[in-house]
Amino acid sequence: MAEPYPIRFEDGADYERLMGAWSRLAGAAFLDWVAPPPGLVWLDVGCGSGAFTELLLERARAASVVGVDPSSGQLDHARRHLAGRAASFHEGDAMALPVADAAFDAAAMALVIFFVPEPTRGVAEMARAVRPGGLVASYAWDISGGGFPHEAMRETMRALGMPVVMPPSVDAADLDALIGLWGGAGLVDIETRVITVEQRFDDAAAYWQATRAGPGARPPGPPPTPEQMVALREGAVARLARDAAGRIIVSARAHAVRGRVPQ
Repeated sequence: MAEPYPIRFEDGADYERLMGAWSRLAGAAFLDWVAPPPGLVWLDVGCGSGAFTELLLERARAASVVGVDPSSGQLDHARRHLAGRAASFHEGDAMALPVADAAFDAAAMALVIFFVPEPTRGVAEMARAVRPGGLVASYAWDISGGGFPHEAMRETMRALGMPVVMPPSVDAADLDALIGLWGGAGLVDIETRVITVEQRFDDAAAYWQATRAGPGARPPGPPPTPEQMVALREGAVARLARDAAGRIIVSARAHAVRGRVPQ
């Protein structure tokens, strides 16, 4: 059951605690697939806390990165964390990017496209901002297919009759939708990939600490009762696999797409 409660990350430190490790795992796999040459000037759309911006600087060896995000709190965290690095951050809307035409070698949306109310406009804006021949790419959790890192929690909420938050454009992360969005923006040489990542937690307490407070991984509205919290924890843990050492295994799946601006 989905309710019209938005998923928001307003605090960069909270995002890092709850989603930072997942973001870096998926981002590293994404950049390994894209394999961009070093020295590019990047646009990071929906940069949030700067987790992917940092990967661009370190793993992709970007010459510089401009991050755009609507959350001032997230941007404050990014500026503090990446102070002195070749990155700048600006408050703005993915559907009306505050950047010049053809100003970048590459643009990416990292775990963002399902938050954009009109994904068609968001992809068109990235294409506008990238020079001819440049790269436009994205990856996003396969939420509609159960690939969100905290899906076990969400399944438990559904089983208990609790509302589950959904981003406004959840279907934009489907592979067919991504291909259509990239083609609709006039991009060429379009390719897609499924990215699977996992984390292991020593015990239920460690898993619960990393999961229970995340936007999109808890019921909206009034806080659950203590009894409901116990049911949520037990139900989520019961849905997860364990390895031979008894550690809890959590897998997540993202869909990735890349294309180029025509010459």
